[in-house]
Amino acid sequence: MVPVAHQIHCVTAFEQVADFTLRLSFSDGTTQVVDFSPVLAGAIYGPLSDPWFFKQVRLDPEGHTVVWPNGADFDPAQLHDWPEVRDDFARLARTWTEADASDDDQPSLKEQTPRRRR
Repeated sequence: MVPVAHQIHCVTAFEQVADFTLRLSFSDGTTQVVDFSPVLAGAIYGPLSDPWFFKQVRLDPEGHTVVWPNGADFDPAQLHDWPEVRDDFARLARTWTEADASDDDQPSLKEQTPRRRR
């Protein structure tokens, strides 16, 4: 079996273009417009549903992605491929809202993160 090469994507810049929507630039020269509103739920991403808080987004030079003051961030590879992972992420976000009653019952963020389809 031939190993699959995985590209590493880095967010290099962003611009807020609407409420809860960023235009992201990536190190490979591509851009992606991401509407985060369908995934702003749960303990980590829920606070981003406040427009004032969402505007506090910053570029994390170490993680090569966008980050908020509460530590919320998104995998830059998922942001790069947002059209392919958006629906899965939104489905997960609905479960976070339902499970908000107990943090102990929630899976870790790593377990909650949707995988890219190949």
